[in-house]
This record gives sequence, C-alpha cells and structure tokens, in this order.
Amino acid sequence: MAKRAQSFICQNCGAAHNRWQGKCEACGEWNTLVEEDATGAGAAARGPGRRPGKGRAFNLEPLAGETHDAPRLPSGIAEFDRVTGGGFVRGSVLLVGGDPGIGKSTLLIQTTAALARAGHRVIYISGEEAIAQVRLRAERLGLDDAPVELAAETSVEDIIATLSEGKTPRLVIIDSIQTMWTDTVESAPGTVTQVRGSAQSFIRFAKRSGAAVILVGHVTKDGQIAGPRVVEHMVDAVLSFEGEGAHQFRVLRAMKNRFGPTDEIGVFEMTGLGLREVANPSELFLSERDLGAPGTAVFAGIEGTRPVLVEIQALVAPTSLGTPRRAVVGWDQSRLSMVIAVLEAHCGVRLSGHDVYLNVAGGYRIQEPAADLAAAAALVSSLADAPLPADAVYFGEVSLSGAVRPVAQAAARLKEAAKLGFARAVVPDSARTESAAGLRLNDVGSLSTLVAEIAANGRRAKAS
Repeated sequence: MAKRAQSFICQNCGAAHNRWQGKCEACGEWNTLVEEDATGAGAAARGPGRRPGKGRAFNLEPLAGETHDAPRLPSGIAEFDRVTGGGFVRGSVLLVGGDPGIGKSTLLIQTTAALARAGHRVIYISGEEAIAQVRLRAERLGLDDAPVELAAETSVEDIIATLSEGKTPRLVIIDSIQTMWTDTVESAPGTVTQVRGSAQSFIRFAKRSGAAVILVGHVTKDGQIAGPRVVEHMVDAVLSFEGEGAHQFRVLRAMKNRFGPTDEIGVFEMTGLGLREVANPSELFLSERDLGAPGTAVFAGIEGTRPVLVEIQALVAPTSLGTPRRAVVGWDQSRLSMVIAVLEAHCGVRLSGHDVYLNVAGGYRIQEPAADLAAAAALVSSLADAPLPADAVYFGEVSLSGAVRPVAQAAARLKEAAKLGFARAVVPDSARTESAAGLRLNDVGSLSTLVAEIAANGRRAKAS
C-alpha cells in the first residue's frame, strides 16, 4: 500500500514544507505549520473528473479581435456599485473582508434583498449562522419580505449541486469561505488547503454558470484577509470593509478589481436600520469640526475618483518623558515621523521635547502622501497656539528637502472644497495652473514658507 504524501502547510502564507519546524522560512511566523495531506491538495487543483496524465490541446486566439464591455448587474446600492465599477459582472467572484462585527453580513443581506426585490434569483449561504439567525437580522432591518433563498451549509459539493439545480442564480453569497470544506482535501475547515480548494470550486462554478459569487473572508489581527494570499489572486475583485467600532462610518474600499478602478471607496453610515449610503462623505466628516481651535486643518484628499475632505487634528504638548510620545490614528506612523523630522531639520520647529498626537476625525483613514502639508500645518498650529483659517483647505506632499511637491487631481480637490463653502486653499506651486474653482490660492514652494506664515498670523492674532 502506497504511503500517503504529507506536507506541512503554513497557515499564514501557504508555504509548503516537507517537515515540521517552529518557524516558517517563507514568512517568518512562528507555530503556523500544520500537517496536511498533499494528495488531496493536488486533486483539488486538478478539478473534478480529471486524472493525472497527458493533457489535451486547445485553440489559441489572436490578440486582435472584437471585444465587448462586460455586462453588469447593478446591486441597487449606489455606493456598492461605485466600488465594484458599476455592478456585478456575470461569472465574477468577489472577496469581501473586514473586522468582526463591522457590518459585512448586514451590507450583503441588504444587497441581496435589493436584487431579489428587482426580480433576480439570489441565494445566501451561511456557514456561520443558522437560518433563524439570518432571518432575525433581516427582520430587524425590515428586509424579511425580500424573496432571498437561504441555506445554512458548509459542504462545498452539496452547495454547488444545489446551486446547479433550476434557474441559474444571479448572485450567490458564501458567508464565510473559512467555514467551507470540500471532500477533495483531507484537512480541517479553515486551513490554508481547505480555503484554497473551496475557493477554487466556487470560482469554477461561477465561470461555468455565469453567476456572480461573493466570498466573505475573515481578517487576521493585522487587518489582512485570513487564508492564503493566492485566493486574492484567484478572485476578480477584493473589497475591504473598514471602520472603527466607536464611529458610525463604514468605508468599502476596492483593493483589487479586474473590471473597474481600484482604490475606489463607498461610504456608509451604520444606523439602527442597517447601513445608510452617504452620497457626500465630505459633509459628514466635517459636520462636527472644531472651528477656530489651534491644531486643526482640513485636508482635501482623493479616494479613487472621489474627492473627500476630512479634518486632521494635532496636539503638541511638552513631555515629561525621556522619549517623547508619537501617537497617530488614521494616518501612517512613519509618515508622521518623516514630517516631524523635516520640520525639525529645515523649518526650525523643535518638537524633540514635545509629545505629538495626530488624529483623523471621523474614523477615516488616509493613505495618500498628499496629506503631508495638512498634517504639518496642524502640528505647527498646535505648537504655536495659532488657529488656522477656518475657510482654508490644505494638500501637498512634503519631500525630505522641505519642498512641497505637486499631487494628482488638484482640480477635483479644489472643486469639492469650493462646493462645501471654503474660500481659500494652501497648495503646491504647480497647482497655480489648475482651475481655482472660485478659491483664493496660496501656493507654497517649501514647508518653511508655510511655517513662517502660520507663526506670523499667530503673532498678529495675539497682538490684537
């Protein structure tokens, strides 16, 4: 009798090892190797009904040829359609990840209800909750009258056999992929091999039938989608549902999209009746801002194709510690350290004896370097106790030499600021060529120029 081939699979990165060891050599994580059957993984990769042996020839097509836009199915939720690029493409597979309790199931049950009410066949498969629990959530959201078909099942083969019967569904929700298991893999549900094999089966079904499939994925403690990274490469789109538990705002962000733009966001507000779309997130993020307080600056940012205005708050206070604290929420810690170093080296702003706290209001997270100028303005304003103009917005990237560099889509940022009632904008020199949209532009070439202006305004305000 042939001995079964065994391998040790890292549950963090999916790397295979021929023997157990405490540390994975591929990703450096400790105690993540689990023994799994290598033959089952190979069978899952080959697909059902395929045996190892000689392959079959297939036709090759020329690069030039007639192309068509992918037909889309609008979800009925405008913010969801914005992120996906206009709706669900037939035969596409989406992976949606997010922290526990952030609202992934709520968003998806609202999406399925909207499609079902439009007359489409929609199926919701839950591997974590019983049917009664899903019904209770739908009843609480006022969606229990939608003709959504439910099931609580974890066997991949049973699910695909059920989905293949009758009319092809337009949308299938699998909540979640970590709870699914397939007979072709001899390992526990949630392991790397099971997740990869189950995802491959659902992707094969979607491409064959034309149904759109959404896979819900758990996230690790550092915010990454759990399971092998190869699953993110296999699917057509990866969406991240983000937000802070203490805030009611939720952001749906496209990390990958084969049929639309990436880095696009949709903004929602969590209410007692589920998630509400936010058509103008800038108004929402600025609704409670502190007018006239030192240490606050409004940043005009861009997420995908959408301009978003948010308030950046800074607090600089003398420290009693040997090493000053540097705390930041909603921005990159290393980016804050770089801006502080430039202020110290090129602008004469001494922050080495002060604690620095930086916060992006509203639970929003900034991921672009264009926020450097707004963060620097807020820091200097707090240190000098000099309030910034309440009708001004800031954007620009700060280089290590202290120069303020241009950023993309300046015209869209200025237009959004003018729409919300702002009268002036502090921008890089190159933005002078952009349409001012009725704003008074204050272009700065170096960070030291901005620091001098803030300090001068602060002295004038104290003298008066």
